[in-house]
This record gives sequence, structure tokens and C-alpha cells, in this order.
Amino acid sequence: MGRPFRLGDEDRPEYASALDEVIASPEIQRLLERTGVPGDRLRVRGLAAVARVSRTADAEYRRYAALRRQAVGGARGAGASPLSGPGDQERPGAGVLAVLGVLTPVLAAAAAATFLVLGYGLRLAEALPALADALVGAGWLSLGIAAVAALVGVGALYRTAAKQAAADAVPAVPDASLTPALDRAREVWLEALRHRGIRPFLLQELAGPAAPWPEAGDTGSRFSSPACAGPDSSGPGFGGSGGTASRPPAPGRP
Repeated sequence: MGRPFRLGDEDRPEYASALDEVIASPEIQRLLERTGVPGDRLRVRGLAAVARVSRTADAEYRRYAALRRQAVGGARGAGASPLSGPGDQERPGAGVLAVLGVLTPVLAAAAAATFLVLGYGLRLAEALPALADALVGAGWLSLGIAAVAALVGVGALYRTAAKQAAADAVPAVPDASLTPALDRAREVWLEALRHRGIRPFLLQELAGPAAPWPEAGDTGSRFSSPACAGPDSSGPGFGGSGGTASRPPAPGRP
């Protein structure tokens, strides 16, 4: 079972333009003059019925939308460049580099602090001077590694963020090889929408009223009966001005 039809938000301006074209056609303009219906009110009704009207060109719209996704998706795929390897390695590779860029300085700094505390502690205690000198040297070396790793990590993160921002800033251009087919599919959809959806809807809306549509503040009764519209009628079972209902004489009686 297919998904329920829904016109995309990016295509609603196209629907509105097609609606305006059909309303501006000579056929609809003659009907507007004949019925006295305001054109702007007819347009509001057409916009409100976008889901029902656009469903008449469901097949053409689905083909157009699928071709557009294919064209835009191909352009985005061609412009993407892997950060740490081909194919599916792109995002996992970037995550490993980011983790290493954060963990390496932290671990090196923790090791440097441990070595320096132990080395200088042994020096103050004047015990095991050879071991103390080795710990102090290892601590300063770890501290240098932590500083270099921090600089490299910051640079790598900045480079990755710059590449991602540049990739997001480039607009997705449809594939040039699919542009003619995409334009043709769009025209086919709009043609079907105008002739199978919008025009029959407007004709149906204009076929009913023979006079201008009532305004919103009109409080007149919509269910008045012609039998009760005369001046001498007061309701069923009651007479008019005489006060009593007259019955026709029975057959055969004077």
C-alpha cells in the first residue's frame, strides 16, 4: 500500500501559481462575471482545497518528486569528500580522530602530573635520586607531548569543522544530465494539475450559485420554503389572513 498523498511545502507556490493561471483564464472569468462570485474568494477556496485538488495529479507529482530527489541526491553525493577513507568510513573515521584529539592531551597531561609529583617528591625526600631524575624527565616529556597533541587536536577539529561548514554552504545543484527530464516532469505535473484538478474544481464551485455568494455576516434563513414564503402563509395547519385553513371539498359533495 502506497503512502498517503501529500503535496510538499516547496511545491505549494507552484500550486498557487497554477491556480491563478486557471482563474485568469477566459472561461473562468466569464463564469465569475455571470455568477458574481468574487475572484479572490474563489482563490481562497482553491487554496483551502489544495490536498483534494492536487491528489488528482498524484502519479505525475510522485514521478516529478522522485526525479528531483534523484537529481539533487546525485549532486550532493558527487560533492562530498571522505574525511578518513572511502565509502562508509567517512563519519566513523572523523569520530575516531576527534576522540583521539581529545583523549591524547588529557592522558599525556595526567601522566606528566603523576611523574612530576613523584619525581619532585623523591627529590625532596632525597631518596633514589636516579629514579627521581628519571621521573622528572618523563614528566616534562609527557607535558610536552600533551601540549603538542592539544595543538594538533585543535587544528584537526578546526579543519574538520571548516570542511563541514563549506560542504553545507554549497547549494545542491541538480544533475545537469537530469535537468531536461526534470523540467519535463514538472510541466507534465502542472498540466495534469491544471486540467484534471484545478479547472474541474473551479467549475464545480461556480456551477452551484446563480447569484453572488452570501457574505459572512448574512443572517438570512437558508432553509426557507417557497410554500411558506407568501404573505398570507403563517405555517402548516394554519390559515393565512383568515386565521383558518380551508380544505378542498370532498368529491361528490357540493
